[in-house]
Amino acid sequence: MGIPVKLEVFEGPLDLLLHLIEKNKVDIYDIPIVEITNQYMEYIQAMEQSDLNIMSEFLLMAATLLDIKCRMLLPAEVNEDGEEEDPRAELVEQLLQYKMYKYMSYELKDRQMDGALRMYKEPTIPDEVKEYEPPVDLDALLDGITLSKLNDIFKEIMKRQHDKIDPVRSTFGKIEKEEVTVEDKMEYLNTYISKHKKFSFRDLLTKQKSKTQLVVTFLAILEMMKMGKIWVEQENTFDDIVITSKVADEV
Repeated sequence: MGIPVKLEVFEGPLDLLLHLIEKNKVDIYDIPIVEITNQYMEYIQAMEQSDLNIMSEFLLMAATLLDIKCRMLLPAEVNEDGEEEDPRAELVEQLLQYKMYKYMSYELKDRQMDGALRMYKEPTIPDEVKEYEPPVDLDALLDGITLSKLNDIFKEIMKRQHDKIDPVRSTFGKIEKEEVTVEDKMEYLNTYISKHKKFSFRDLLTKQKSKTQLVVTFLAILEMMKMGKIWVEQENTFDDIVITSKVADEV
C-alpha cells in the first residue's frame, strides 16, 4: 500500500522549475539540468491532473528539459562570434522574467492589502474658498495690446462672420407663420357689414394685408353665404361682384 503524498500546486511549468531551483539552492544562471530534469519528471509522474490543457503545458516543458539535457551531452555549438552557446540560455531568460513578474505580483498584492486598511477623509473646503476668484490684473491682461492690434482682431472676427453667411440662402426672405382663422374673419366681416350694408367684393379684398388674409376672407364670405347672412350678385360677366347684407333686408 502506497503512502499518499500531497503535492504543491503550481501555476505552471515555470513556477515549478523556479520552485525546484530555489529548493535545491542552485544558481539560476548555472542550472544542473540533469538533477532538475529528474525532479521535474518525478513531479509530472505524481500529478493527478485530468485537464489536458494544463498537462500539455507541463509536458511541453518536460520535452524542452529533455532536449536541453541531450544537447548538454553533445559538443557545444559555436555562434558567429566564436563563442560557445549554452543550451540553457533561453530557459534561464524565461525563468528570470517569470521570477520578476511573480515578485511584482506579490508587491502589488501587499499594496492592495495596505490600501484597504487606510481611511480617507472627504474634502471639506469652505464655500468662500471654493468661490474665491483672484482679481483680474488689467495691466497684465492688456500687456502688448494696442489699438492697431484690437482693430486687426475686430476685422478678423468680422471677416469670419461674413464667411459664415451662405451667399445663396442669405437672399431668401424670412417665412413667418400668420395665424388667421375663418372665425376671426367672419367676426371681421360682421363688423364690416354693419357699417357697409352694400359693398364691392374687390374693395374688400384689396383691404387685406396678406395673401393668407385674402384667402381666409374669401372662405369666410363663402361660409356667410351658406349661412344666409349675405347676398352676392353680379350684373354682367366681367362686372364687379357686389355683396349685400341680408340682415339689413330682414330688418
